[in-house]
Amino acid sequence: MPDIHSRVVDLQPRTARLRVLVSAKPAARRYADALPAHVFSSSRKVPCSTCHLRESCLPVGLTDDELEHIDDRLVTVLRKVVHGDTLFRAGDRFDSLFEIWTGFFKTVIATNQGREQVTGFQMGGELLGVDGIDSGRYRVDAVALEDAQVCVIPYAVLETLGREVPSLQKQFHRTMSREIVNDHSVMLHLGSMHAEERVAAFLLNLTDRLRARGFSASSVVLRMSREEIGSYLGLRLETVSRTFSKFQANGLLFVRERQIQITDPVGLQHLLDDVTV
Repeated sequence: MPDIHSRVVDLQPRTARLRVLVSAKPAARRYADALPAHVFSSSRKVPCSTCHLRESCLPVGLTDDELEHIDDRLVTVLRKVVHGDTLFRAGDRFDSLFEIWTGFFKTVIATNQGREQVTGFQMGGELLGVDGIDSGRYRVDAVALEDAQVCVIPYAVLETLGREVPSLQKQFHRTMSREIVNDHSVMLHLGSMHAEERVAAFLLNLTDRLRARGFSASSVVLRMSREEIGSYLGLRLETVSRTFSKFQANGLLFVRERQIQITDPVGLQHLLDDVTV
């Protein structure tokens, strides 16, 4: 997952990160336009060697021979998850990891007061379910923010393939390590950032991840609500809305409901230049 900036914490703690529809420049691809024609087939397996997310998924960096070895074994099925449905819940038995193929998810936990706390947002090419490896139970709820599809990766199969293809195991360990580092960074920095800095870092992280996937980084449609963003960033709904309005008044972005046009990414970055890392 690319960093926002060498001095800025990556605020997306799960292996990343809102199905965002990308518009604007002709040279930039819309997220939906990049999808294969059979995107809505829930019974088809997706060979890793031909997947459009290959370079941001677990098999990244594997040779053609290695990809051929895992093609028919790593992904057993493509599962459809309807907007608002839960892929898995905290306490469910862990048996699989899920690579997001299309769509966006949020991960949430219930607080002692019974409220929902958003712990992350995940996008195509990112893993869900890693939190269940240790205890054998998933620790969060994974909820689709829109109609989505995920590649189901049985963990027992992944372990076997990891022994047969060491580079796959190495990539998986690298993914887990990155998640741990990001989790620690979030805890350290959310406590030291002011509201404007948190929102700026969130937006820059989002656009950075989109750019890395070849999409427009200037115009996005958020698939999460202001309230969900606030829950994730530790801010009140009113604070998030007020911050978006202030950014627009200062010429940093243009807001129309969930559509965000980043007009001054450099100005957003300047808000973070004095953040201590």
